[in-house]
Parts: sequence; C-alpha cells; structure tokens
Amino acid sequence: MSIRHGLLALLSQGPRYGYQLRSEFEASTGATWPLNIGQVYTTLSRMERDGLVAPGEQDEQGRVVYAITPKGQAELDQWFATPVAQADRPRDELVIKLAMAVTAPGVDVARVVQAQRSATMRTLQELTKVKRGVDARNDTARRLVLDSMIFQAEAEQRWLDHCEAVLAASSHPTPQETK
Repeated sequence: MSIRHGLLALLSQGPRYGYQLRSEFEASTGATWPLNIGQVYTTLSRMERDGLVAPGEQDEQGRVVYAITPKGQAELDQWFATPVAQADRPRDELVIKLAMAVTAPGVDVARVVQAQRSATMRTLQELTKVKRGVDARNDTARRLVLDSMIFQAEAEQRWLDHCEAVLAASSHPTPQETK
C-alpha cells in the first residue's frame, strides 16, 4: 500500500494535520493497516520536499495543517488511473518459505503446509466474524478491505490444497500421509 498516495487521497478531501491523517487512514482501511505517526510525518516531509503538499499555518493547538498542491493532485489522479501490477506488490513470504522448505534438507514440508493451513483458517474465521459486525451501508471502505482479506485467505487455502497435491505427486509426504 502506498502510504504516500493514501495520504494524498485524504488531503484531496481538504487540509489535515498528521494525527488526523493517521486516524482517517486507519478508519478508511478498517484499521487493518495501522500507521506509525512517525511514518505519517516522514511521508509528509518527503511530499512537501517533492512539492505534492504544502504546510499551512499552525492551528490554535500548534498543529501544522497540510494541503494537497496541484502537483500532488496530478500525482494522485495518475495513481488512481494506473492499475497495480503484480510486480509492484511485495514478495510473498509464504511462497518463499514453501519453496525453501522443499529444497532444505530435513524440513517436513507437509507440516509447514499444515501449520499455515491452520493459521489461515483461523484468520479466515476471525475476518468473517469481524465482517459480520460491519455496517455494510455506512462502512463501505472497511467492508471492501475485509472482503479483500477474506478473498486472499480463501485463495491461500486453495493454493495450499494445490501445494499438497504437488507434494503428493512428488517425493514429499502430504499431511494425510504423516498422520
């Protein structure tokens, strides 16, 4: 997730100060991606340097309010118009872990798969429970974030099924064979 672009999106709604940006970012993402306040101010500083935001006057409590600049709005518009490529996403640690487990001597790959399956199933259950408590009409952003996370967990479960099938066809025992 681009923190920079998320903050620009919030600033496109009007000027805000750092803590306000952090709170609204977390609310918009259903609190699934918490932000460190230092990260917010570091990002604001870089965006100011790059001409994307401009600091305003301090408010009565001493907080500096930032506003998006025309250059910042142009970058935000470009971000919204550009699809996210698979190559732009971080490496998948689970894929790397399983690839390494298959090649590392003495690793029970079936156990690695089963441990992940159990953890993913717990996550899926927790996300589904949280989603039931979301007001679908008034909290669309949070619902969409939770839906995405649920779909990703479901896809991970299907991929783990595939891994077990591949392991069964190779020399690696599957979880069913190790019971």
